[in-house]
Amino acid sequence: MLQTLPRSKTPSGAAYLERGKGDETLVLIHGVGMRIEAWQPQIDRLANDLRVIAVDLPAHGCSDALEGAPGLPSYVEWFRCFLEEMELGQVNVAGHSMGALIAGGIVATAPEQVRRVALLNSVHRRGLDARNAVEARAREIRSGEFDRVAPLARWFAEDEERTKAYALVRDLLQAVDPAGYAAAYSAFASGDSIYADCWGEVECPALFLTGDGDLNSTADMARDMAAAARRGRAVVIEGHRHMVNLTAPDEVNRALVEWLAAR
Repeated sequence: MLQTLPRSKTPSGAAYLERGKGDETLVLIHGVGMRIEAWQPQIDRLANDLRVIAVDLPAHGCSDALEGAPGLPSYVEWFRCFLEEMELGQVNVAGHSMGALIAGGIVATAPEQVRRVALLNSVHRRGLDARNAVEARAREIRSGEFDRVAPLARWFAEDEERTKAYALVRDLLQAVDPAGYAAAYSAFASGDSIYADCWGEVECPALFLTGDGDLNSTADMARDMAAAARRGRAVVIEGHRHMVNLTAPDEVNRALVEWLAAR
């Protein structure tokens, strides 16, 4: 059974978890179909040294849905409002997958709110074949007739199917609200180029991390973003795929600790 972490909720309906104390704050944003629980290894490690806040995306976990058919800018604005409601001041932001696109969006549109930014397993300027595939998946999800756990075959290697990480992600995908999943996936499918030109203007330390086996959020994408950023760094973890923060938590945590130490 899925073990749910305790949450608080903002007046506008964003559900979040807060752990740890410190002079700095790290805010974690998960990907489509996931929720706060997907950040458990990072929360456990990083809350020893600083204040860590993980937030559920709209209509994921316990967060309220956005109205209408939101695109990526709507999710970025939702996140900006969350930061303001929480009165956090300048924060470190780390996002995974869809959360990474939101992290890129907030540093592009409200850089004064971001001390450092980290994009884990982020897409960046998909090729035509990848774009066609993700848009087809978005249409399938919107139709209501889709395989909830289909991403597992892309996100994990065969020898990981009996791991706790695999079981957690499977359970999260099975539990997600279908309408919220469809809305977020549609924004994810069309959002990879919206803020892609921002990196040359980003002043803060920027980490771009992925697994070498992630065929969608590729190592080349991470390296391209890092090369474009003024203070960018790419980290590619060998032998891992899309859920690298769960399958290689120690390596990911080390990279995040180094990023958090950047001045």
